[in-house]
Amino acid sequence: MISTMRWFLQAGTVVLALVAALVPLAPQAVERWYSTGLYPVVRGVLAPVSNLTPFAWLDVLSTGAAVAVLVVLARSVRRGWRDRRWRPVLTAVANLTTLAALVYLVFLVAWGFNYRRVPMLERVALDGGAPTTAAVVALGTMAVGQLNALHADAHATGWVTPWEDDDLRDAFGRVQRALSDAAPASPGRLKASLYGAYFRWTGVDGMVNPFGLEVIGNPDLLPIERPFVAAHEWAHLAGYADESEASFVGWLTCVHGGAGPAYSAWLHLYWLIRAEIPAGERPALADALAAGPRADLEAIAARLRRGQLPALRIASQRVYDGYLRANRVGEGIRSYGLVINLLLRARFEEEWVPVRRN
Repeated sequence: MISTMRWFLQAGTVVLALVAALVPLAPQAVERWYSTGLYPVVRGVLAPVSNLTPFAWLDVLSTGAAVAVLVVLARSVRRGWRDRRWRPVLTAVANLTTLAALVYLVFLVAWGFNYRRVPMLERVALDGGAPTTAAVVALGTMAVGQLNALHADAHATGWVTPWEDDDLRDAFGRVQRALSDAAPASPGRLKASLYGAYFRWTGVDGMVNPFGLEVIGNPDLLPIERPFVAAHEWAHLAGYADESEASFVGWLTCVHGGAGPAYSAWLHLYWLIRAEIPAGERPALADALAAGPRADLEAIAARLRRGQLPALRIASQRVYDGYLRANRVGEGIRSYGLVINLLLRARFEEEWVPVRRN
C-alpha cells in the first residue's frame, strides 16, 4: 500500500512538472497572481537572508546536489550488482526523476514564472514601429557622445561597490516604481562563486541564483563594468527574467545612478549597438570615441580575450540559448540585443523616465 502511494506521488509530481512546463498561462494572470503577488513574498524571505552571507548559496546547493546524486547512483549500482537485479538502479532513476521534477517546480515558484509575465513591450507606451538602421546608428552616436562627456567625471569619482552605492540603489527603486505596481526589490550584493572560472572561460558576466535569489558576478569584471552588471542582475531580482528586459531596467537604473554607473551603462550599450549595425557603419562610430572611452573598451576586450575558451563559450551559449527557449523566450540568446529595440521604441519623459502604458 505504501509503495503504491509512493509511486502515485512520484508520478503525480512528474506529471505536474510537465503540465507546468507545457501548459500556456495568460501573461496578465501571471503578472497578477505571481509577479506582483506571490513572487515579492518569496523574494522578501529569500533575498535578505542570502544577502547576509558573503558566500554563494549556489555553490553549496549545487555541490550538495551533485554529491547526493552520485551517492544515490553509486549505492543503487552496487546493490544491483550485488543482488544481480536491475530494480535498485531503476528505483534510483525514478527517485532522481521525481526529484528533478520537484526542483523544477521549486524553480518556477521561486523565480521561473517571471518568464511568463507581461512583456516589457506591452508594459510601456511605445512610439513607432521596429527601429531602422539609421535610428540604431543615431543611438550609437548618442552613446559615443555620452561616453566622451562622462568619462572624466566617472573616473574622477571612482567606482563604488554597487551594493553600497546609495545613488544607484535609489535609482533602482525609482525605475521599478515607474514600471510596475509590485513591491520594489532590494539590490543584492555581487558575490564571488566557485563557478568564477566557468564565468571567465565562457564570458558570462553574472547571474541570479533562482533558488537563493542572490547575485553572482564574474570575478574578472573591471570596475567600469560592475555597475551595469550589478544593475542588470538586480533587474532579474525584480522579476524581469527576460535578458533584454533586465538590460533595459539595469540600463535605466545606471543612467539615473550617477556619473560612474551611467558611464558603465553607455559602455554596455555601445557594445550592443556595435554588434547590431552594419560593418560599414562601425569605423565612424569608433573614430568618434575619445581616447579615454576607447581605452576602456579596449580594456574590456582584452579582459574577455584573456579569459575565454572559445569552444566552451560556444557550447555554453548553445546550452543557455536552449534554456531561454525552454522558458518561452523565443529569441533565445538573441534577446540580449533586443534592449536596443526597447530603448528606441519606448516612450520616455525627460531624462529617460519610461512612460507606462495605460
